[in-house]
Amino acid sequence: MVKLRHTTHMHFIKIRNLCWISSLAWLIFTFSPVLQSYGFCASYYNLTNEEERKLGRKFLGHVKKHLTLIDDPTIIDYITTVGKRIETQLPSHPFTYHFYVVKEEAYNAFAAPAGHVFINSGLLAAMDNENELAGILAHEIAHVACRHIAKRIERSSKIGLATLAGVLAGIFLGGGAATGAITAGSVAAGQSMSLMYSREDEAEADQVGLKYLIRAGYGAEGLLSILKKIRSVRWFGPKEIPTYLTTHPAIEDRLAYIDTQLEIRPEWGTPSRKIGPYDFRKIHTRLIALYGDVDAARRRFQAVLDKEPDNPLAHYGMALVSEREGQRETALDLFKKAILYNPADPDILLDMGRSYFFAGNYGQAISVLKGALAFRPKDREGYFLLGRSYLETGNSHKAIEALKNLVALDPNFTEGYYYLGNAYDKIKNRGNAHYNLGLYFEQKGDTKNAVFHFKRALNFLRDDPGRRESIRKKLKNLTTS
Repeated sequence: MVKLRHTTHMHFIKIRNLCWISSLAWLIFTFSPVLQSYGFCASYYNLTNEEERKLGRKFLGHVKKHLTLIDDPTIIDYITTVGKRIETQLPSHPFTYHFYVVKEEAYNAFAAPAGHVFINSGLLAAMDNENELAGILAHEIAHVACRHIAKRIERSSKIGLATLAGVLAGIFLGGGAATGAITAGSVAAGQSMSLMYSREDEAEADQVGLKYLIRAGYGAEGLLSILKKIRSVRWFGPKEIPTYLTTHPAIEDRLAYIDTQLEIRPEWGTPSRKIGPYDFRKIHTRLIALYGDVDAARRRFQAVLDKEPDNPLAHYGMALVSEREGQRETALDLFKKAILYNPADPDILLDMGRSYFFAGNYGQAISVLKGALAFRPKDREGYFLLGRSYLETGNSHKAIEALKNLVALDPNFTEGYYYLGNAYDKIKNRGNAHYNLGLYFEQKGDTKNAVFHFKRALNFLRDDPGRRESIRKKLKNLTTS
């Protein structure tokens, strides 16, 4: 009798749970547009946060192996600033977003699991303003926030994360020999289509992304404008369909949706806050001058100077192109003109200081770099070049001061420890010289040399118990790993 009652009770619980789940499903379906209006996503998933982070790291590894990332702090810091402004509008999110520029002419942008957002240099070069950049970033951030990849992985749960990362990389990197190698194998090939974004994913990313975009002070016209440029490549450009259109389907539906939203809410069209054009134009200039075709860049900047002889960014672009071609004297003359028209720009000052440094004019390099750091006191490369310039002029104490500022700002700036070690050696401070050289080789993964220098540092740093304890811990980790 007891057993029968227990069975009946359990049956009742199962029915109640099924009813509750059905009701929840109905609520999600019914109120999905309402959730999206507040910036929430209606996606469901079974991939844990940590699994998604692991997948994101493996995906990033594939990107770094098969493509070239532009490691330019000025460009990356600017894009990150725009991306973070949008990220702050998310209701809640478990991931830290990171932004990258891929050196590829093809129009493409994509988001990897766990908040890795990529944009191709070709697409960035085709943009005219920050509003267009923000539109693309908001859409990609929405894909991550709605966890569209995680949702699709539910259908591929039997595949390991490493294989999934390769399949995803093959999809988003646009095919070709390199990415074909990533997705080799029948399992990978069979899963590609199921992992691609659907029309519903794209619609949700636009609906949710627009909310982030507007709240961040940008206008929907930017997204509309850049999507039309991407579409125009398909219509009027090369026969090959832009990668962006293959990984982000239904562009006509997306354009129609944004147009409709602007008809309903015309105030969404333009940014609600003032966005100066200079910062975008500067990173755009830098991208074209340093990472695009040299001859095309020179023609472009010369055409601007023919119309606007006082344009500081055109002079800056021409200076970067000249520096890239090894014409250092011409570059310095052009940097001077750019500074004349805009004397408070730390990026122009920094590049001018770099040019002086590599020209061997260390005194001028010090003067210009100090000016750059006055405007941007946390610039890592500024301190690096300043420290090296002081070393070249024999001012080791000033070099130590600059390089200590550098490694305090960025403990992973490996080369900083090498020159800091050399600076300490110049003033006969053997303990700190060996200690910093130990840090340098540790970060380089050279265990043998790291252990040698740390042991030498212990012999000299007898009056520094705190530093000695730190060295002992490092030696223990290095010799037991």
